Amino acid sequence: MISLITRGDSSRREFLTAGGLTALGLTAGDLTRLRAAAPAERPRATSCVFLFLFGGPSQIDLWDMKPGAPDTVRGEFTPTRTAVPGVHVCEHLPGLGRVLDRVCLVRSMTHRMNVHGPACSEVFSGRPYFTAPVTDQASREDWPALSAMVTRYGREGGAVPRSVVLPWYLQFPGQPKRIAGQTGGRMGERHNAFLVDGDLGRADFAIDGLDLPESVSGGRLRDRRALLDRLERGSAVRPPSEGFDGDRRAVFDLLGNRAGAAFDLGREPARVREAYGRTTVGQSLLLARRLVEAGVSLVTVNWQDETKVDGTNTCWDTHQDNFAKLKTLLCPTFDRAFPAFVEDLHARGLLETTLVVAVGEFGRTPKLGQFTQSSNTRASGRDHWPHAFTALLAGGGVAGGRVHGATTRDAGYVADAPVTPADLAATILRHLGIDPARRYEDEFQRLHHRLSDGDPIGGLG
Repeated sequence: MISLITRGDSSRREFLTAGGLTALGLTAGDLTRLRAAAPAERPRATSCVFLFLFGGPSQIDLWDMKPGAPDTVRGEFTPTRTAVPGVHVCEHLPGLGRVLDRVCLVRSMTHRMNVHGPACSEVFSGRPYFTAPVTDQASREDWPALSAMVTRYGREGGAVPRSVVLPWYLQFPGQPKRIAGQTGGRMGERHNAFLVDGDLGRADFAIDGLDLPESVSGGRLRDRRALLDRLERGSAVRPPSEGFDGDRRAVFDLLGNRAGAAFDLGREPARVREAYGRTTVGQSLLLARRLVEAGVSLVTVNWQDETKVDGTNTCWDTHQDNFAKLKTLLCPTFDRAFPAFVEDLHARGLLETTLVVAVGEFGRTPKLGQFTQSSNTRASGRDHWPHAFTALLAGGGVAGGRVHGATTRDAGYVADAPVTPADLAATILRHLGIDPARRYEDEFQRLHHRLSDGDPIGGLG
């Protein structure tokens, strides 16, 4: 795994102010500026951007609303009209509503795991968790994440990695290990994606180490690499692992191809950066767009906000004060960044070949205050609920302005066209030109497994 630690600083107050000022979502002026900034010709490489809504967003409060349900089920929010007649989303997502003609709501996602780590693992890998859900933390038995599958089997990215994760590996505060299922796991950690670790929303964010000094030409870099290889061949000291050696080769390739420009958000016009929002999520999606343009096959964007340090209500986890947090932080941040990203891809001619997926590890309980997993859940919140939740898909041949599947009257269970994490994984792999039935040998039990046992979601085109 290559991990780039970034530098930058800003206060939480600045972060929250940026989110609060964008509560109305993307304006017509924002869309005009995005389109004006788009060059005429764009690459046509097939890519996927996987936005992981860590914590589990509430399907019934956001994109699968049930206004006719009792008030203890439907909650405080009301539906609002969208660009698609007859399809509604939450009143606090007007920006999403304006671009819903480019988005498909898959309202029938379902699995059975209600613990964060194992559920994250299932969505990232497309496989049920391998043992009892007694921990959130990673182990060597983890199934490989999609990001690792693409690192190993995806198309060559040329100057850039095949698969990139940003801006962090998910990890609960106080726990020594990352959350399960995010890396190569039993396939081998050497297949981990390229990690960009840092708060991209900070004003002085930058990535060190990807640009050659002016005094070092491409020829000098090649000479240094050759010298290092000769020294190692004649020495008893070898690189500590195959993974280390692979990481070093990847860094040399990035430097030699001067690929650092793709990771440089400073090259974006200020008007474009503002359109996405100066939040970690917004700037991460903007960087994802740059990486898609550069030829990266899969960019995984893990949601990050200031509540990532809260061990009870981390990010989209809303055991308490569900409506206040959605209204003041989560919806404003999402509703600026996600519509801007979809519109920017469209304006640049990239949406047709870029599959965009936004999904969490599960949904929330249909009934407020309902206890299923966490004793921290209060009457103002919703607990974990894997039986029915929503994924947002756009681009990549997916027909926008549609709803796939349906749930019961309380948004609690799938009533039509169920979709599992395995099916979603198979859909992403097929889009990227990787056969979901391809087999690999795991390094834990020496057994052979398919990349995915699911079936690509039908009827999306």
